[in-house]
Amino acid sequence: MEAPINNFMHDNFLLENGVAAELYHRFAEPLPILDYHNHLSPKMIAEDAKFSSLTEIWLSDDHYKWRAMRANGVPERLITGKESSDWEKFEAWAATLPATLRNPLYHWTHMELRRPFGIDGILGPKTARDIYDKAGKLLSQTGFSVLGLLEKFKVAAVCTTDDPVDSLERHEWLALRKDPVTRVYPTWRPDKALAVEDPKAWNGWVGRLEEASGTSIGTLKSFMEALEKRHGFFHDQGCRSSDHGLEQAYSEPFNEKGISEVFDRLRSGKELGPEAALPFKSYLLYHLAVLDHSKGWVQQFHLGALRDNNTRLRISVGPNAGADSIGDFPQAKALCRFLDQLDSTVKLAKTILYNLNPADNEAFAAMCGNFQDGSVAGKMQWGPAWWFLDQKDGMEAHLEALSNLGLLSRFVGMTTDSRSFLSFSRHEYFRRLVCNLLGQDVEKGLVPDDREVLGKMVQDICFYNAVRYFNLPLGRAAAGFIEERKS
Repeated sequence: MEAPINNFMHDNFLLENGVAAELYHRFAEPLPILDYHNHLSPKMIAEDAKFSSLTEIWLSDDHYKWRAMRANGVPERLITGKESSDWEKFEAWAATLPATLRNPLYHWTHMELRRPFGIDGILGPKTARDIYDKAGKLLSQTGFSVLGLLEKFKVAAVCTTDDPVDSLERHEWLALRKDPVTRVYPTWRPDKALAVEDPKAWNGWVGRLEEASGTSIGTLKSFMEALEKRHGFFHDQGCRSSDHGLEQAYSEPFNEKGISEVFDRLRSGKELGPEAALPFKSYLLYHLAVLDHSKGWVQQFHLGALRDNNTRLRISVGPNAGADSIGDFPQAKALCRFLDQLDSTVKLAKTILYNLNPADNEAFAAMCGNFQDGSVAGKMQWGPAWWFLDQKDGMEAHLEALSNLGLLSRFVGMTTDSRSFLSFSRHEYFRRLVCNLLGQDVEKGLVPDDREVLGKMVQDICFYNAVRYFNLPLGRAAAGFIEERKS
């Protein structure tokens, strides 16, 4: 293994021996990306948006950085305030960054400077202006527009996150492009259908569902018909997966008559107590999962986030302001009951489970094993380390637990779960950690030193498993790779 040029962010960053370095550079690094879950803007992709500054692309919607800046004593006007200039906000971030040493933001920031900008320097107060100006000049170039960045990162496909009432007009336009570098697919995210705690907001959303589906919704039956219409419309637009961001899976007993009465109460604007809300959510979640199975979709469940905890920030900044945290909800029993209900009726779709509380790691890894049925290799997936866990320690803990309790070789790999067009470096971060884990195992004599076998495993985890699992046509960024593996 060649000595690094410096002791940080060199070509062998995170790769601790020669086997790890070979696995990464030979097998993982050349691969394209299939990013099957993110929050990128279809509008910005369709318009091939450009960014006016590093602040706009880096700080305008990044709650990770906002949290760090607040923790470092930066006033809100220099974080989300309208009155501060882009340079002032970037300067505040650059002054914060040295304080993030040992936080994953320090790694991610310098990885994103290195790729795609080619900036190898360390960001801090003394280098801020030079880096800001250099990146700003690059961002004005064609290759650094949204589509240019997707091409630089070799992104073959992205799956955005979309509300059932969304028109998907941008997706329709994007689907008409001939031989694009990156294909863009919608993902069905029906969380607002289950958000019954606020009947006024829920009824407002149901009104938008009426308009989108062309269905008058006055009964539970018509509500479910409207959802099914929209589900079919999403399928026609290329959608092949759903996603649910929930505190817990819902699996309370229900009966049609009781749920119909609850719906009537909701539609009239009456508030529900838990004794009515939980069966309603359970009914709805079950039937949405049945729809996914009927269309052959993948269903994803992101469980355990405690969201928008700071009332002051929610009022002044809005939702997703960086005031979310790990919830300590009990998960296993209700989740098992929900999955078993579907499996017992042979209506369990391919499923990816994500936990936010690291205390649930082994429970989720073991849960997947309960419902593998031999129909599809890796049908039940424990999703990649998510949100607060998608950093070195969290990813390594995830990989270890999955290896011990499941089949790491069948894992569908990393996804960004991000709103940033620079976050594809998280795939590189993940791939380096996977290669390093296997390299360490070889060094310790825990696995055979067979580079071809290990290399194929790396490629499957980093790309090919997800390709087979989601079965989506890919963009030109994947040209040669699929044909190569088939041969």
